[in-house]
Amino acid sequence: MAITISGTGLTIEKLVRVARHGEKIELSEDAKERIRFCRGMIDRKLEAREIMYGVNTGIGEFSETLLNDEEVKLFQKYLVYNHAAGIGDPAPLEYVRGAMTGRVNVHAKGHSAMRLEITQLIVDMLNAGVTPFVCQKGSVGACGDLAPMSQIALVVMGEGSAYYKGELLSGAEALSRAGLKPEVLHARDGLAIINGSNVLNAMNAIHIYDMDRWLKQAEIAAAMSLEALIANFKPYNDKLHLARGFSGAVRTARSLMKCIAGSGLLEGGKKKVQDAYSMRSTPQVIGAAHDALAYARSQVEIELNGVGDNPVFFPDEDIVLTGANFQGTPVSLPMDMMGISITMVSVMSERRLNRILNPALSVGLTPFLAEKPGLYSGHMLSQYTAGMLIVEQRALSTPSACASIPAAADQEDFVSMGMNTAIQNHQILENAYGILGIELIAAADGLDQREHRPGKGVQAAYDVIRKHIEHLGEDRPLYPDHTKMAEVVRSCEILEAVEAAIGQLG
Repeated sequence: MAITISGTGLTIEKLVRVARHGEKIELSEDAKERIRFCRGMIDRKLEAREIMYGVNTGIGEFSETLLNDEEVKLFQKYLVYNHAAGIGDPAPLEYVRGAMTGRVNVHAKGHSAMRLEITQLIVDMLNAGVTPFVCQKGSVGACGDLAPMSQIALVVMGEGSAYYKGELLSGAEALSRAGLKPEVLHARDGLAIINGSNVLNAMNAIHIYDMDRWLKQAEIAAAMSLEALIANFKPYNDKLHLARGFSGAVRTARSLMKCIAGSGLLEGGKKKVQDAYSMRSTPQVIGAAHDALAYARSQVEIELNGVGDNPVFFPDEDIVLTGANFQGTPVSLPMDMMGISITMVSVMSERRLNRILNPALSVGLTPFLAEKPGLYSGHMLSQYTAGMLIVEQRALSTPSACASIPAAADQEDFVSMGMNTAIQNHQILENAYGILGIELIAAADGLDQREHRPGKGVQAAYDVIRKHIEHLGEDRPLYPDHTKMAEVVRSCEILEAVEAAIGQLG
């Protein structure tokens, strides 16, 4: 059943279903009526020769330049041409599909004043699997993602390039094979396609979805490491976290205890009075990342369902307002915080890894988990790899929201750089999969040296790891293990197995 796009109710999960899993969409009848009604307003104003930014004027520094009737017809085509100015490698198709879905939802609000045929063609492209080739880089995240969105608009016009059934074709050929026809852009149509931060926000939405699942797996990895390190479990008591009041910390503490429920360690035995911060601060640290994610989610979903455009048309009141509703800062600032959050949790993962491998800290585990220390080095070099990934994450966590470089002869003199944030977060997440995977491998090998029964959730995670990675006895090259476990973490196979065993985390 298709997801109905109506201008409201577009969640991150729905966008992921369309962008990543190819679910179809349809415009609600109310949305179609709003689009037609708003278009009628602009047609009347054009007839009356009322001045409207980006319709019968130039844009940016050329906003004071008036266009004659013939130029109004041509302007939208040239607008798309000159803004299709990105560079480099193509963006992943799920980002482009997410952007198209978000843009359709903006149009469905009835404040963008393009023709319904334009929006319907974008819907039809999504449903038919025609995905424009879009350069990943080129947007400064204000005036919308003009460069990448223009490459989407090119395909709407039957130009540019697009993927169809796994093949990169000309835009015209891709549409033709899908049984679709291009549109000739009329007044306002081009700007209505491109003038929103839809690419970077689609990336944000997909990243939030993946970050949420990664944080749950960070809790599973932490629980496994705590068991391997014979942790004192008092720091994860509900009372501590309810007394302070941070919901994220309460959530993480409960997830940890859920994972270790049934563990033999809960039945007694000698433990330290207090463990290191990288162990007992886990609820406070991962919990803080959950709290940050909740805020970022709220901002991204507001943007998914808001009017990100300029100008904005209010047909009920016959008003046209120009402003900066394309500005990416409201979503980019919290997403900068999310990049920092994922890096922070990754640093803690590496510190637990260190405790498992360091014989002075591991509570009786062999040095570097080596079976024959000295002859074998065990997981010594795994920590090198995790350390390299973390240093790169730290560099990538430098915020971009305060990195504005003026453009357009200083007419656009503050921009969000939100695309930089989104690209950085993509790489931060890729590194995070590897870091967590290395901790999970080491924690599993650490558990192999213990005699107690692990918790039910920890056991479920361990079983998935052993499906893919053998215990390290005799030394062997570790790069296949590291790479495979990064893939396993990315797939969320561990999360799914643990939740199937103990119920949902969080």
